Amino acid sequence: MKLNGNAIKPGNVIEHNSRLWTAVKVAHVKPGKGGAFAQIELRDIRDGTKLNERFRSSETVERVILEESECTFLYDDGDHLVFMHGETFEQISVATDMVGDRAAFLQDGMAVTVASHEGEPISIDLPDTVVMEVSEADAVVKGQTASSSYKPAVLENGVRVLVPPHIEAGTRIVVSRKMPPMSSAPRTDLTPQRHCPGYS
Repeated sequence: MKLNGNAIKPGNVIEHNSRLWTAVKVAHVKPGKGGAFAQIELRDIRDGTKLNERFRSSETVERVILEESECTFLYDDGDHLVFMHGETFEQISVATDMVGDRAAFLQDGMAVTVASHEGEPISIDLPDTVVMEVSEADAVVKGQTASSSYKPAVLENGVRVLVPPHIEAGTRIVVSRKMPPMSSAPRTDLTPQRHCPGYS
């Protein structure tokens, strides 16, 4: 499907320079001289690299429609992650590198969305949150208060996160993918399963 350069919208997947890209940001520019163009920030769908490109309305690109499938994580064999298609029950093997650091948060039976192009898996979308147990937590520093600071902790998968001072080893927490590890304060809606950053 062909798209004019000025018709590209955020979220569109296009083929450009023999690679697949997702349009992240789109700005339409009308300079004083010359024709209008779209300034587009693109992200490579496979490796995440970014590219800023200009497309004039006279240019066309190929829009790519990805096939999305609900799959279940089965196991990790070291170099590859194996999933089962939710409808056909076919096993799908993808390189661990495709998932990157997020692979540490995969759990047996976890539902994920696999996006494919021409039968080839090209991206894996994990749930927004995952429940993990804290395996190690630093002792509370004297004088430390829950509202002022956080302490390092290690999850059952070996990933380090920041948690409130009262969290101890054995506590199960909800880790959000929206926040990077060891970077910012946990969310504070502290129910029996605490919310903490770390799942990116």
